[in-house]
Amino acid sequence: MYPAYQAHADLLWPLRAATRLSLPFLQHAGTRRGWAAARQMAAAGQVFELAQVTHTRPPWCIEQVASGRESWPVVEEVVSATPFATLRRFHRLGAPPSPKVLVVAPMSGHFATLLRDTVRTLAQDHDVHVTDWHNVRDVPLAAGRFGLDEYTQHVIDFLAALGPGAHVVAVCQPCVSALAAVALMAEDEHPATPASLTLMAGPIDCRVSPTEVNRLATSRPITWFRRHLISHVPWQHKGAGRRVYPGFVQLSAFMSMNKDRHTNAFKDYYRHLVTEEFDLAEATRLFYEEYLAVADLSADFYLETVERVFQTFDLPRGALTFKGRRVNPAAIRRTALLTIEGERDDICAVGQTLAAQELASSLKLYMRTHYIQPNVGHYGVFSGRRWQHQVYPLVRHVIQVSG
Repeated sequence: MYPAYQAHADLLWPLRAATRLSLPFLQHAGTRRGWAAARQMAAAGQVFELAQVTHTRPPWCIEQVASGRESWPVVEEVVSATPFATLRRFHRLGAPPSPKVLVVAPMSGHFATLLRDTVRTLAQDHDVHVTDWHNVRDVPLAAGRFGLDEYTQHVIDFLAALGPGAHVVAVCQPCVSALAAVALMAEDEHPATPASLTLMAGPIDCRVSPTEVNRLATSRPITWFRRHLISHVPWQHKGAGRRVYPGFVQLSAFMSMNKDRHTNAFKDYYRHLVTEEFDLAEATRLFYEEYLAVADLSADFYLETVERVFQTFDLPRGALTFKGRRVNPAAIRRTALLTIEGERDDICAVGQTLAAQELASSLKLYMRTHYIQPNVGHYGVFSGRRWQHQVYPLVRHVIQVSG
């Protein structure tokens, strides 16, 4: 599967290079009166260029943040790094001391920059760090395996790097590992056990109101996923020979769920370019440059997530283990818990994240908060206007009162 995809991408490379070279000429010619055909050809070339799957993380592009009347320039810093991830800090130069927040990004076929709006909004009032996962196809085999345990270990290690009193905001898929990491740290009385844990639209208990994603995960045995969806990285890349779940396969699955919407978006992009509605075209371009940037997943991590989170429901059944040790969310006693869901979420339905509240049974009631954001789907929980103006103020409040 992967070598075939790579061969197809290599064959298209000369055509894409020719398109990039010809675009400036066509765009210039299209500005002349009566040269509508050149404008149409330029628009077609831009559509072709945009419809390209890439494998490099887009830039974060967070250069400045503002809070009230104050604004600060932002500098990215590397706090810690492993072969699989970078703990990246968005340092607000000149800003007063503020709570440290670890944003735990999903490893689900896209880069952590998918949470750009989440990070930018949090950085208004916090010292934000993020788990910036690497594309596994660029990680040499010598770096070893990366499974669900290794993911959880990264969360623990990164929290230790932040030190005592930090806060965790986990988005979507990593909510399971984030809850497990905090439970393990609480049980061990780790000094860096976070002060608060926010779980946003995460699959804590997929038995609750199963979505189409949940049904697909349980429609076949794990052996089918291993046989049909796992491939090896081709020799051209640093991770040659590593078993992966290719990011382009995950992207295909996502796009097939909303095929008509994506098709119409590209049609509109072409039309907006031809009619010189560049603001509308730019919004589409920015979205798809991010959406079509994919990252491969380690086969071990993908298969263990499908089996243990979506098929056997290990965490809510009390059967989830970390390196052979049972994870006990009831050990959490001093970390405030906030769970957030989207009313129209068709990926992680209402009730699946709420299940964390019952699992953390030792927490006092005043340390628990649950919120359902009306009229948003999955991405609206952590991105967009409602995230910024309705969800974020609650997250900020929980962090403030838990500090």
